[in-house]
Formats: sequence, C-alpha cells, structure tokens
Amino acid sequence: MALQPDSHAGETFDYVIVGSGAAGSVLSARLTEDPDVTVCVLESGPPDRHPFIHVPGGFIKMLFNPTYTWQFKTEPGEGTAGRQILTTQGRTLGGSSSINGMIYNRGQRADFDHWAQRGNRGWGYVDVLPYFKRTERRIGLADERIHGRNGALPVTDIDWIHPVCEAFIAGAVGAGLPRCADYNSGDHQEGVGYFQRAIYRGWRHSAARVFLHPARASGRLDVRTDARAAQVLFHGKRAVGVRYVDDRDRTIQREVRARCEVILSCGTVNTAKLLQISGVGPAALLQSLGVTVVADLPAGENFRDHYAARMVARVKNVRTINEMSHGLGLAGQIARWAMGRPSILALSPSLVHWFWKSEEALDFPDLQGVFSPASYKQGFVGLLDDYPGMTCGVWQHRPESIGYVRARSADLFEDPAIQPNYLADPIDRHVLIAGMRLARKLLHTPELTPYFDGDALPGTEVQSDDELLDYARQYGSTAYHLIGTARMGPATDRTAVVDDQLRVHGLAGLRVVDASIMPSMPSANTYCSTLMIAEKAADMIRGRPPLAPVEGIAA
Repeated sequence: MALQPDSHAGETFDYVIVGSGAAGSVLSARLTEDPDVTVCVLESGPPDRHPFIHVPGGFIKMLFNPTYTWQFKTEPGEGTAGRQILTTQGRTLGGSSSINGMIYNRGQRADFDHWAQRGNRGWGYVDVLPYFKRTERRIGLADERIHGRNGALPVTDIDWIHPVCEAFIAGAVGAGLPRCADYNSGDHQEGVGYFQRAIYRGWRHSAARVFLHPARASGRLDVRTDARAAQVLFHGKRAVGVRYVDDRDRTIQREVRARCEVILSCGTVNTAKLLQISGVGPAALLQSLGVTVVADLPAGENFRDHYAARMVARVKNVRTINEMSHGLGLAGQIARWAMGRPSILALSPSLVHWFWKSEEALDFPDLQGVFSPASYKQGFVGLLDDYPGMTCGVWQHRPESIGYVRARSADLFEDPAIQPNYLADPIDRHVLIAGMRLARKLLHTPELTPYFDGDALPGTEVQSDDELLDYARQYGSTAYHLIGTARMGPATDRTAVVDDQLRVHGLAGLRVVDASIMPSMPSANTYCSTLMIAEKAADMIRGRPPLAPVEGIAA
C-alpha cells in the first residue's frame, strides 16, 4: 500500500524521542521535570498492557511474541555454522526492559575508564558512578558509596533459594572462585553469587513502569504507540523532526517537529537503520539504497554482541524448574506468587553469576557465566526439557569480533542485515573455549555431585578444543547485548558517529542516546549501562553540570 500524508499538520514539541525503551523512558522522565518543556515519544510497538510483561516468569512467552518484539535474525556466518540467530528486541513501552532477563549488572571500572581513554571526556568510572546511583533504589545491604537508595528502579536480591544453586556456588568456591559479595562494586567483580535484579514484590519493574508512566502525569509528555519512525527530517544539516507511520494500518504518515532536538533511543539495530534511511551513514551504502546523503558517517558499523554457549546436565534427587513449570507444580507456584511468597514466577532466567578469567595471568575477569536449575531443549530456546536439568552458560566479556547493521533498502518495513561476525576473531574463540571448559568443570564439582546425573549438552564425547568450538558454533546463541552502531568518539575517530555529548558529528539538533553509542562492550549485561547513559545525557541536554564524583571513590 502507498503511504498517504496525514490531513493534520504536524505538531511541535521541544524534544522528539524515538523509542521508549530504557534510554527513552529515562529521558522522558528527566526532560519533563522542567515545567516549560514538552516531549513527544514515538514507540513503534503497542502499550505494555500484556500481563506476561509484568510477571517475571512470563518473559519466555513475550520473547517470541511478534506483537511486542522485533523478531530480528542475524545473517548466517561461519561462527554460527551457517545458522541465523534470532536476535529479539523489545517493541513495546519499555522496549527490551519489558522482555529482558531483569538482571542488574553494571560491569567493571575499567570498562568506563576505557571509554574515557578513547577521547570521551566525562565517561570514566568516577564520572558515571553518580548516574548509576541516581537511577537505582537498592533494597537490601549495600555499600552506599556505590549503590543508590533513592532512585526509581528497585534492585533486589533473589528470595527463592534452590539447593542446586547452593551446591553450585559451594562447588565454585571449592574450585577456587571467591564468593562475591557485590559484583556491582566496580572493583571486585570476580567470583560467584546470586544476581541482583529489577524485580520487586513479585513484579518486573521495567523502565516504562518506573520512569515513563509516572512522567505522563506531568501533562508535558505525549507518548504515541504504534508509531513507526520512517525518517528523521532535516533542514540542511539540522534535524527538525520525525516522519512516522501508524503501524496499525501502515498507510498514514504523520510528522512531529522538534524545537530543540530529535533524540534517537530506538536501540542498536533500529537506531542504525533509522539513521541510514534518513541519510546518515556510510555514503556508499546510502547511495546503493537511493538515499540522499546528509552525513557520511559509519552508522551501523562497530556492531558487537555477546555470544553465549551453554552446558546442560541432568539433575537427580531434587525437582528443578523444568518440573515446577507445568501441571500441579505450576499451579502451586502460581498460588505462592499470588500470596507474595517466593515463586518461580518471580525469577530472572539466570539466578547465579560467576565471573572469572580465561587465563590465570589476567588481572580481571574476561568471562561471565550464568547458572540456573533449569534447561531448554536442544535447538528450542524457550522450551524446557522434559527431564530435571540445570544449565551453566558462559560468554566472553569483551568480544573482539566486529560486525555491522545495514539497511537492505529504504523500505522502513524491511529488517536490516545484521551480521555480528560471531567468533571471527581468534581471541574470541580462545576465550570462549576456556570458558566452556570452566563451565563444565563447575558442573562436575564434588559439592554438586549429589544432584549431578550426567552431561546432557554437550555429551562426554565432546572433549577437544575443536570439538568444543564446533559445539559452540552449532548451538551457541546471542546474549541479547547489542552495542556500538553509533559509536561515541571524537571527530578524529573515523569509527565514531557521536561525540562525547552524544551529538551526531557534523549535524545539529540530533543526538543518539542508547546502547548503540557504547564505544566498546562493557563486561556486563547492557541494560544498566543504558540507563546510566540516559541519565547522563539528560543532564547534557538540559544544560546542567555533571553530577559531582562520589566522595571516597578514587579516580
């Protein structure tokens, strides 16, 4: 169907934000704190009313629901044995924070110091720590120099303790990993323990729930759902608005104008695509698409993601989540959840973390591992095994392999080509194999023996480095941590798209605020850092001085 212009003239706001995910929700809340500011948020997906969004255990149902998610797939590659990998992203109010694993994980001090060392002033650890704190409402024991108590996002400790998790932790400690008191301390990530998570009183607390929805009460925030951004509008080199399409009928075009700025917060894939089809990207690519070049910048390049391999074992002598998730077991868990008691319905998918080194000579961990007393059928992510099972997964913190996101055409309804080039770099292969060997070792500790009933995936026949690598290529998958396609860096950095104020190089009135600006992968899940980026960007946009460093935390 041909797109038709709307009969109504475009409205004007101070700021137009594309995307209502982690970053868009925080920006909406902060910008509308100013009484004379108006903000319009464009969200391609529907409202976040589905109950499975808000019940933590419903994440696996939402992950494959195309109404509320972008069902992106990667291009085939050697690192995935020619497979395409489903790379789902959130497509509703709250974005991926409405469908993710709810893990609160900041990363290491060195991650952000590295950002600053690349020429990004004000992005070192001591600079960003106050913004991590401003978002967080830590519930439970914590170092208050590191953790926030007054933010909007509740961060809690797990309240559902399973004997297999306890045995796994004890076994890891016996194998030489320390028990980690707080992996979010910045300086002491190494070790094993339970995850912190954005779950409170049995409910998911997405960015939309804690930031976006409360901000609507101001009357200065206009949130438009089913509004698919089609193009950033420019007057010369200045962004002046956004053209979007009603995604319910896909025929009516509308425009909104921005007095001050257009802000792209639509995620690593969609931000890259929207920039490209709006004329901001590699000139050769845009010309091949028939798009007029507004700015020749490497939008869509420098793409990175975490590639995870999982080891599965059968379990004996105790019930796992596999059995608890159906029949009378599930009925009992629903009843417990309804009464506010610990239940599998109020869990993140990964319960235990372990951070360690692929080589003893390293100063800091380069591996992240996860553990849960549950397992998924081989080749069917989201479908639990029929037998009692447990899973130990692992990925490399900072992959060296670099990929891209590139629009296939100027058609806003066509998904872009996503090529992560998983495991292309030999360092990535070496580190992942070391991680897999450690994961297998942690499933074979004496402490876990009472519950261990044999290897399921990969089987005992997989032993050599080549066999482990082949297994990872055939069965590994994304950790959904996509970054880098609008990389932050100085104008002298030919890989950079935005400066350290997140303004697009060479253009006015256009910023990018989401995980796409990350210069390199943090040693963590990316949700936390995205919230921090938005908090810091909000002060930049409002012309406020940066928050003061935390007293007692040295540079």
